[in-house]
Amino acid sequence: MSDLKTQENDGDVLAYLESVPKRLDDSRVLLSLMERVSGCPPKMWGDSIVGFGAYEYTNTTGKPARWMLTGFAPRKAQMSIYVMNGFSRYKEQLERLGKHKHSVSCLYVTRLANIDLGVLEEILTDSLAQMRETYGAP
Repeated sequence: MSDLKTQENDGDVLAYLESVPKRLDDSRVLLSLMERVSGCPPKMWGDSIVGFGAYEYTNTTGKPARWMLTGFAPRKAQMSIYVMNGFSRYKEQLERLGKHKHSVSCLYVTRLANIDLGVLEEILTDSLAQMRETYGAP
């Protein structure tokens, strides 16, 4: 369907999370939160991203592509949390979130204890609704 290197696959999510012991407790929290908020089971995307749900779009070269609605990746330095519609509409929530950094569609957190999980849930819930409305994703 697309030329993306990172594809949804049948990798073992729990085995992957256990392979990053430094982030295991936070990974379990995000796994539960994202599964509940998205209503989708976790799936591996590539070898290091846990994603929830998927949507289809046309990339910049005109080819159809598929990507997760939301997800996370436990990294050595921090946890990466994917908010696919970006952060432009979440200025107020980001001010309340706690210690974090972000790029266009990725939130970086060193420890979940440093942020307000209720605010993260607000962002994820709205992001999922926006993505589903925009792309007609289930």
